[in-house]
Amino acid sequence: MRTVPDLLIVGAGPVGLALALALRDGGLDIVLADARPREAVSSDPRDLALAHGSRLTLQRLGVWEAIPKTPIEHIHVSQQGGLGRTLIDAAEYDLPALGYVAPAGALAAALRVAVDAAGIPVLDATEVTNLACGADDVVASLAGADGAASTLRARLAACAEGGLRAGDADVVEHDYRQHALIAQVEVAGGHRRTAFERFTREGPIALLPRGDGYALVHVARPDTADALLALDDAAYLARLQGHIGGRARLTGVGPRLRYPLVLRYRRTAVGERTVWLGNAAQTLHPVAGQGFNLALRDVWALADTLQRKQAAHPPGAASTMQGGFDPGAPAVLAAYAASRGLDRFGTIRFTDTVVRTFSNDFAPLRHARGAALLALDLLPPLRGFIARRMMFGARAWP
Repeated sequence: MRTVPDLLIVGAGPVGLALALALRDGGLDIVLADARPREAVSSDPRDLALAHGSRLTLQRLGVWEAIPKTPIEHIHVSQQGGLGRTLIDAAEYDLPALGYVAPAGALAAALRVAVDAAGIPVLDATEVTNLACGADDVVASLAGADGAASTLRARLAACAEGGLRAGDADVVEHDYRQHALIAQVEVAGGHRRTAFERFTREGPIALLPRGDGYALVHVARPDTADALLALDDAAYLARLQGHIGGRARLTGVGPRLRYPLVLRYRRTAVGERTVWLGNAAQTLHPVAGQGFNLALRDVWALADTLQRKQAAHPPGAASTMQGGFDPGAPAVLAAYAASRGLDRFGTIRFTDTVVRTFSNDFAPLRHARGAALLALDLLPPLRGFIARRMMFGARAWP
């Protein structure tokens, strides 16, 4: 690594590590910094829904085979208390699976092994406390675990960790007044690689195949979430079974965790010598599982933009600081932002519209939802459009 790296990636979770891997053969000097110790990232207890498009990206990064995952071959969508349902099947699109469920910690661990093997340095237990942008560089203030302070200069900073702060002028926020309960659920007879998305009057309930059981995401109002957490396992399982009906017979539930659901996103994901990715750029509702998949598409697009612009840079042409290609140049970041506008805002609006449309008990809208689900079931082209959007984003790539 040269004295001034080309790229500082703030965050060595799955998003930051994926960006480093995507750029490993591009000739850029890269360094990552993460506030957590190394083992904290690989112990992340969450599960991630990986779309088919994300599988293709992780295959390109060379880590797919190292990740434990459970395929989703069928997705059953319905609403409680109303008619209409639709079934999306991978075989209809000649795919092995529509998506996969993988432990976030295992994904991060596989990515970290690949980053280490590529010789890309990672500053563990090193918090980036401030970024100060200048004309030619960005200066990061660092704080080590021992309290020691230092600085690091880079041409471009990619922020890939941490959530968005409420009240920032560039941040749009909407509180859904919902909380998500997550847990592992056991099921009799196996899941048959079928995921369920069940919409209730308070929010969606998702059962995602994971191992021999399900990863559960149960969305409810905050007061309802309080009551659900107060129930013992048997009582909670009975309540959950009442929402799901006879589609699957649930036999056990693990510890339940909760977190509030708020939509936050930056109006623009690029700034002066800075780009934001993942939860640092947008935090989405978990319905349809689009958050990490959108982040991975952002990562791939940023890597592609940097590599194309670098290849087009005439050898020996003047640039700032060390000479050569400048990854933080305004034209480079503008090209990346332009390439991501349609998919980024399309995915944000799609997810938000689904939440607002299905999370209520307004009778006329309930009937309209049933008609929409019935239409999806009867019209393969419409169903295919939705399936492709979930797998590949608004641009339906690749």
